[in-house]
Amino acid sequence: LALVTLISAFGSSFQYGYNVSVINSPALYMQDFYNRTYFNRSGVPMDSGFQTLLWSLTVSMYPLGGLFGSLMVWPLVNNCGRKGTLLINNLFSIAAATLMGTSELAKTFEVIILSRVIIGIYAGLASNVVPMFLGEMSPKNLRGAIGVVPQLFITLGILVAQILGLNSILGNAEGWPVLLGLTGIPSLIQLLILPFFPESPRYLLIQKGNEEQARQALQKLRGWDDVDDEMEEIRQEDRSEKEEGHFSVLSLCTFRGLRWQLISIVVMMMGQQLSGVNAVFYYADRIFQSAGVDNNNVQYVTVSIGAINVVMTLLAVFIVESLGRRILLLAGFGLCCVSCAVLTLALNLQTTVSWMSYLSIVCVIVYIIGHAIGASPIPFVMITEMFLQSSRPAAFMVGGSVHWLCNFTVGLVFLYMEAGLGPYSFLIFCAICLATIVYIFFIVPETKNKTFMEINKIMAKRNKVEIQ
Repeated sequence: LALVTLISAFGSSFQYGYNVSVINSPALYMQDFYNRTYFNRSGVPMDSGFQTLLWSLTVSMYPLGGLFGSLMVWPLVNNCGRKGTLLINNLFSIAAATLMGTSELAKTFEVIILSRVIIGIYAGLASNVVPMFLGEMSPKNLRGAIGVVPQLFITLGILVAQILGLNSILGNAEGWPVLLGLTGIPSLIQLLILPFFPESPRYLLIQKGNEEQARQALQKLRGWDDVDDEMEEIRQEDRSEKEEGHFSVLSLCTFRGLRWQLISIVVMMMGQQLSGVNAVFYYADRIFQSAGVDNNNVQYVTVSIGAINVVMTLLAVFIVESLGRRILLLAGFGLCCVSCAVLTLALNLQTTVSWMSYLSIVCVIVYIIGHAIGASPIPFVMITEMFLQSSRPAAFMVGGSVHWLCNFTVGLVFLYMEAGLGPYSFLIFCAICLATIVYIFFIVPETKNKTFMEINKIMAKRNKVEIQ
């Protein structure tokens, strides 16, 4: 279980994080390459408006690809299985890595933009399939901790991209194609090792009806032979689901028995992305510069923020089973809400009050801690736990689409928000965090240490339906 968790998180989630952050450091060198290529082709320098458009496409094609990837989750995991989907998905990553790594030799910048869509599709599938795969394999007492591991590897991916992107390593004029191409290596490792691990036992028993294979997979994952209790629990879920059949996204959206589960994951996913985490990362460099950090050293400060993100997500792995999901969600969004409010104040006053710039640094760090312990990792754990086998793929498809659509929206809208509202744009993020806290407090139940059937019964009361 530990090995399959590490291989699938390193081979898939790690790259999602890596590609979020990989083009920040070498941005100037890449834009210079766009300019040179255009000049060599046409003999005239590139118009600055056109360059801005090309660069914003390079950045925003990634979340757009993520949205396309999320839309492929439901058909792929139902037809190819969880493990099969992860193996097929590696082909997207290897293709994109090859194209990006050779783009400078081929003297084409269009290929980079195309590759960002392809690697986005990869990340969209990975960000949904890995939590589903691991959540279905884990025993109930470890499900939360194992469910946070993909998020831990996403933050690790961001950190590794920041370190490799330092000017002295690969974030320079010669190194950036290598930096972009490295993303294929984890996929190759996963492609070679993952086939030796079992498929999700729940998928084998409930969807494939193969009891013998499911039992063997469970025995391998648990390390002991007596898995009768867990087999019985999966059979129970299977019986309860027989009446409903498999949910498509449309039937999920119209089915009364899953109404509050669906609303809950949409609210949590919107809260996770619209709370402005990407904007805070984007703003961080400027906040540090205004606090007097030297331009050459800002990149090292950014790396240290990435490291805080990793450490706090690692902490979430260890505390999610003792404290529970609800506390971490409320505390995480609470910290984000308070730090956005104080950050607005600090940014407004930093020209008049000298120590306000240091307060804004503290706000950024508190915000990132809040996001890392609750808002980032827990919503994906909750999708796995709030839905049963027949509706889970469709639920991940809905949750994943909301996640990537909101990610894309923030990337697109934030520059305009910042131009129009300045520091006050963080008040909007503050309000979104507050609304999410209120919803979670009144609606979302604690799911720690409960079987999928028990969680389903709790939600059935809220949906006012009977469960057989």
